[in-house]
Amino acid sequence: MTIAAPRSQLSTHEVFNQPEPRLRDPFADDPALRGALGPDLGADADLIALGAALGSAAMREAARDAQTRLPELRTFDRAGRRIDEVHFHPGYHQLMALGLEAGYAATAWDGTGSHLKHAAINYMFSQVEPGVCCPMTMTYAAVPALDANPALATLWQPRLTARGYDPTRRPVAEKSAVTLGMAMTEKQGGSDVRANSTRAVPDGEGYRLHGHKWFCSAPMCDGFLTLAHLPEGISCFLVPRWLPDGSRNAFTILRLKDKLGNKANASSEIEYDGTWALLLGEPGRGVQTIIEMVHHTRLDTAIAPAALMRAALAEAVHWAGGRTTFQRRLIDQPLMRAVLADLALESEAALLLSLDVARAFDDPARRPYARLSVALAKFLSNKRAPGMIYECMECLGGMGYVEDTPLPMLYREAPLNSIWEGSGNVICLDILRTLIKEPEAGAQLKARLDAARGLDARFDAALVAHRSRWPNLPPEAEARWFAESLAMLLTGAVMLADSPVAGEWLTTRLGEARGTITGAMGAIDAGPVLARV
Repeated sequence: MTIAAPRSQLSTHEVFNQPEPRLRDPFADDPALRGALGPDLGADADLIALGAALGSAAMREAARDAQTRLPELRTFDRAGRRIDEVHFHPGYHQLMALGLEAGYAATAWDGTGSHLKHAAINYMFSQVEPGVCCPMTMTYAAVPALDANPALATLWQPRLTARGYDPTRRPVAEKSAVTLGMAMTEKQGGSDVRANSTRAVPDGEGYRLHGHKWFCSAPMCDGFLTLAHLPEGISCFLVPRWLPDGSRNAFTILRLKDKLGNKANASSEIEYDGTWALLLGEPGRGVQTIIEMVHHTRLDTAIAPAALMRAALAEAVHWAGGRTTFQRRLIDQPLMRAVLADLALESEAALLLSLDVARAFDDPARRPYARLSVALAKFLSNKRAPGMIYECMECLGGMGYVEDTPLPMLYREAPLNSIWEGSGNVICLDILRTLIKEPEAGAQLKARLDAARGLDARFDAALVAHRSRWPNLPPEAEARWFAESLAMLLTGAVMLADSPVAGEWLTTRLGEARGTITGAMGAIDAGPVLARV
């Protein structure tokens, strides 16, 4: 006789008191972004379509695949020939195609958009899959740098801005769309590129490079801007991945980097051994040539932390809205509301600051301001991001610590943009150098801050305190304090101009005394703040 096992009235695997996972549209579901973009871009058809695509189940699955099915280095083909290629999961290629076809690299240059629109695209993409942003950002940023060589610009620029994605292994002249990367860092130098040891030797039709690069992001790009020594000094070169005759350039991938995050992006260590390259710009002026690319990649490293914060915040608020403890929803409990409101203010401030910088990139007359403000935004937002994302993780409790949610990915990603394109100390010293060497940059920033005077007593008091503490430039040891204070003031000016929750930000950042931990502040009206999440 078979005896049936007893069944409880309540299944042990019934799921309750957990909100259903949410497919969030990073454009339609972000009132702060749409409002900050203004009436035109806030209703832009391209951005609406991209947000819907990035919010779809198919693209979220592609992002998950790109992050977990890691790039694979294939050194040789089956016959033993050296190929030095990286194989990606199809999800990676899906996302690359979506971004480049949407204008990630093109919209700032092809007359159809602006750096502000580019910033919005980057902001949405970085929330879903930050790894693919690296090759797309470098492609965007390389466009103006190529102006240093008109012949190379004629060949490469139309393909960099072609709104297409072609990962085939072919010379640039045979392709309608290409990507372009960068390889500067060497083991002994890091940010000090003048310590680089890579050498260039003329060969009649170009140059042959000999050396090693410790970091080469996205090694399957069609070409790379790189630095090497000539007798005149450090010079900039363009290294094509494939030669005009269709053969492989000497481009040895020694290994892929095993990184904390940014897993979908195949950062690598490479070697030049007679690698063919073309000079870009004047001999001995390589840093001045490549800095044009760095200037634009820095914009994206200022936008990305705001995106990571926004993605983490959305997860925390969604969880708190669908989770009940002690007979009340989490989001209705005063202490949780204080924490979430504090996080929301951090997120919105980072967004508005980065968009303010992007607008300056669109105005040639404000280039000095853009040069300075992008460094301030990059420094401040990236220092805020890791702690902010951790607090969002804690809002979910144990669920926030597991890979079923995006919080671990976002947390691993958080330190990267602070390291890329100049880590914290490099950026702070660059801010001081800019104020010394480009007086117009300081004058334009001063005008931006002075325009906000009289709008709020808390801002006015903070501005007076800053200028009293540093009537001139600070000693080098105080550069971080100075940069943080200046960046906070700029954020306050931007919030006063553009945000309906500027008062709450000023109260909690420049006004009342508060603790150093998220949510350790006096009571504010959290309703209007959380309504913008």
